[in-house]
Amino acid sequence: MKAPHLAGCPEYLELSRRQFLGVTGGLTALATAAPAWLPRVAFARHDCTGRDTIVSIFLRGASDGLTVCVPHAEDAYYTARPTLAIPRPDSGDPDQAIDLDGFFGLPPAMAPLVEAYDAGHLAIVHACGSHHPTRSHFDAQRFMEVGIPGELSTATGWLGRHLLTSAPTDPEALVRAIGIGYALARTLAGGPATLPVPDPTDFGLTGPAGTEADRLQALADLYAQAQEPLKSAAGNTMSTIALLEAIDFAGYQPAGGAVYPQSDLGRALRSTAALIKAEVGVEAVAIDVGGWDTHDQQGPIDGTLAGLMADLAAGLSAFHADVFADTTNLTLVAMSEFGRRLGENGSLGTDHGHGNAMLVMGDSIQGGQVLADWPGLQAEELFEERDLAVTIDYRDVLAEIVELRLMNPDLAGVFPGHTPIFHGITRPCPS
Repeated sequence: MKAPHLAGCPEYLELSRRQFLGVTGGLTALATAAPAWLPRVAFARHDCTGRDTIVSIFLRGASDGLTVCVPHAEDAYYTARPTLAIPRPDSGDPDQAIDLDGFFGLPPAMAPLVEAYDAGHLAIVHACGSHHPTRSHFDAQRFMEVGIPGELSTATGWLGRHLLTSAPTDPEALVRAIGIGYALARTLAGGPATLPVPDPTDFGLTGPAGTEADRLQALADLYAQAQEPLKSAAGNTMSTIALLEAIDFAGYQPAGGAVYPQSDLGRALRSTAALIKAEVGVEAVAIDVGGWDTHDQQGPIDGTLAGLMADLAAGLSAFHADVFADTTNLTLVAMSEFGRRLGENGSLGTDHGHGNAMLVMGDSIQGGQVLADWPGLQAEELFEERDLAVTIDYRDVLAEIVELRLMNPDLAGVFPGHTPIFHGITRPCPS
């Protein structure tokens, strides 16, 4: 995958550089794999009561939830954003919002998501996020990924802890989780049988194909006498190489007429769909999407933000058409570290804010709704008199999914120190 073109404040640019260079040992610790190894297909259960596979997408840079899901019934939104506001659905403007429920709407760039929303598979959780007041990308991303606001020392991520506290769906699976990227997303940190894969379609040894077998055997001999945990980590990596090479990613044909965008996100989602359908025991996939730090020339209609939203919507729409055409037991969440300020700035952008919008997709998600305990956008209703307030803790949404869709009741282990409130984001199984 190519590194994305990055824009944003200096802190965000430095953070993105560190993430790009932070290649973990899981990617480079190559080791033994039995020459006769053959990938074994694990057939997962597909019913309302079965455990879901989860796809976690992190929108790095702080996406603008007030544009991703427009509160078009709020006059204060239009007062604060005379240039950047998405026009009301009844304005007659060619760039008007697409009404969802009479209060919220989607911007034109997000139009591809209307089908999933109308099908009841997509919900938007608004005024959602972390209650921690930081406006630092570095801190906010870390807090959200580890699932403990204010905690800088925890080494495990919330999804990694879910994997640690739950038995594998398939006890013989070689890999339980994959982070699509050069470094393992902190969300998955600490998870067993988990590793980063920059590109599932091309994950393996570089060099001439004709000598690959000999080089693999040389690595097997090299690491055969290694001490633990290096020996096991290396063996898992080599086995995963063989596993991914056995899946025909290049020849994968999406279902439902889905066409993925030719972008890093589109390719990642296409590979994720192929991986899920191969049913090899993978329970979680994490994907990062950078570039959301829109301080300058935000462009919600035809600029930078519009392009980001269009790519996100096209990718999720294709994934919905493809995966939901013949696969169930799947939940996807997309979130960002915090939102943007209500008021636009002098550079026709928005600065670091607080509350945001979170996207949740799944066949067992109570979709077709914008779930919100809306705080309002008047000055006295804003967080620190400038930002959308957080009224739904993002951990509440994730905890409900972890317990009711990932079938893990150990919420204290996954989100220590937090007592979640379920808001009905999941759809009850039929009796």
